[in-house]
Amino acid sequence: MNGKTRAGRLIVVALLAAGVVAAWRWRSLFDPLALTALIGGNRLAPLTFLAVHIAGSLFFVPRTLLALGAGLVFGMWLGILWAAFGSLAGAVAGFLAARYIGSGFVDRGELAKLAGPARLAALLKRAEHSGWRMVVVLRLVPVIPHSLTNYALGLTKIRLGAYAIGSLLGQLPLTIAYADFGAAGGQALLGAAGWRQAVLWPSLIGLAALALSLLIPLVARRRLRQAQSIAEPIPGA
Repeated sequence: MNGKTRAGRLIVVALLAAGVVAAWRWRSLFDPLALTALIGGNRLAPLTFLAVHIAGSLFFVPRTLLALGAGLVFGMWLGILWAAFGSLAGAVAGFLAARYIGSGFVDRGELAKLAGPARLAALLKRAEHSGWRMVVVLRLVPVIPHSLTNYALGLTKIRLGAYAIGSLLGQLPLTIAYADFGAAGGQALLGAAGWRQAVLWPSLIGLAALALSLLIPLVARRRLRQAQSIAEPIPGA
């Protein structure tokens, strides 16, 4: 790797680190109400939201806050649409950034040592072989931060297409849930006539999507344990 390439990667690392510090310093800007005031009523609101979502994903801003903001700004259906696009764009941006940086500094054979806990390293290794299906499972597990998953999977050998499909499907239930909660909150704040009915449907859909996001990982883990028990050799066979 030549000096210019290495310098470019160091610059990207420095910019990401500075972005994380700035996002923490001005974290109030990512508050759903602040987002509404920032981009609401703007003709370029969708593009502005996508840019903010990409930045938030790169700088470890919880995507649930951004999904809530999407619901507040765009309403239920458009909120889901732009929140889904934003979470996918942010996931791909983090993935590509990690792949660009890691290709020069990280030996993928050493990924297990860098991933930290052995369980997380095993999940990332499995994602390399299982493709988009394992990415879906990782996205559905809410204990793994969104941005950390983006960067970690960027250091694996998984293909970009499989990563993007798995991220979109895995992120969708929580995206729908929080965008709908944001839309319901926006209707309640407006207090327009018939707002109770306008709040009811987004809330019900959001609760259903949230329940689904909790149920699918449980079923996936159960299926995985069953598959592992079947694959184990029978003693004495």
